[in-house]
Amino acid sequence: MTPDVLSLAFRVVSFVLTLNAAGLPIFIAVFGRLSPDTAAAAARFTAEARLTAEARLGWRMAAAALIFVIIHYLLEAGRMAGDMSGVTDPSLQMMTLRSQEGAELALRVTGLVLIAAGLRWPMPPAVRWPTPRIAIALVGTALAIVSFALMGHTSVTPHRLAAAALLVLHLLVVAFWIGALWPLYRVTRDASPPVAGRLIDAFSQVAAWVVPVILIAGVGLAALLVPSLTTFQQPYGQLLLAKVVGFAILMGLATLNKWKYGPACATGETHAFRKAVLVEYLLICLVLAVTATMTTFYSPEVP
Repeated sequence: MTPDVLSLAFRVVSFVLTLNAAGLPIFIAVFGRLSPDTAAAAARFTAEARLTAEARLGWRMAAAALIFVIIHYLLEAGRMAGDMSGVTDPSLQMMTLRSQEGAELALRVTGLVLIAAGLRWPMPPAVRWPTPRIAIALVGTALAIVSFALMGHTSVTPHRLAAAALLVLHLLVVAFWIGALWPLYRVTRDASPPVAGRLIDAFSQVAAWVVPVILIAGVGLAALLVPSLTTFQQPYGQLLLAKVVGFAILMGLATLNKWKYGPACATGETHAFRKAVLVEYLLICLVLAVTATMTTFYSPEVP
């Protein structure tokens, strides 16, 4: 396989894992104190137990993301050389390390390490919330997300600061969304219906206001990056339109979850909700794959 193909594959997986890991501290900080409404609920679904399960998932995601981020970085030297020999070329690796891509790597790795460290040994909920360790993980989330603005098309546009701000906002909400999906799936599978219903309802109320920011920030980014409508006749513009279609489908599923499938979980009807959550997760992964492809191989500038 060529360095281009391998690099893209590792980049896609690193995107998914990084945003997933970055979103879990946000989910824990916002919803980690929710407690069961009945004493009969399983003890493992107290706020402390939910924190432990979600934190465990978060640090494992962060550790896996570190591996894929570093391998993707190493493959960039192979892309520069045009074959895999570049991966073992110290001069090319040093050149990459000294570039802006090296700064991106350093910031993203630092963020992922902080997320893993903050979630590895979570402290139980106390009067002070979020706990210091969750605060460390949240700092890691911020650094990991900001690292995306150091490279790519937002880093070379004349409107760099505005584009970077919109990108960070866009990715923070994406991380919040994808980071919430596995905890929501798990609570419908393992907790009592009242506990599941309480958590899903709380998430839906927040998500209804936050998730549309993805579209707003995305439109703002497109306005800054796309020079003319003729861009949509090129691969970059066509992939951008594919992302819009994917987001529209995701919003449709989210609406069904909020008004139909989510409320049904409080009565024990969880199958439709869990299925929709899995589809949401896969669609977000697909959209991230499209994003990685368009930012790796194409430019918004029309040739």
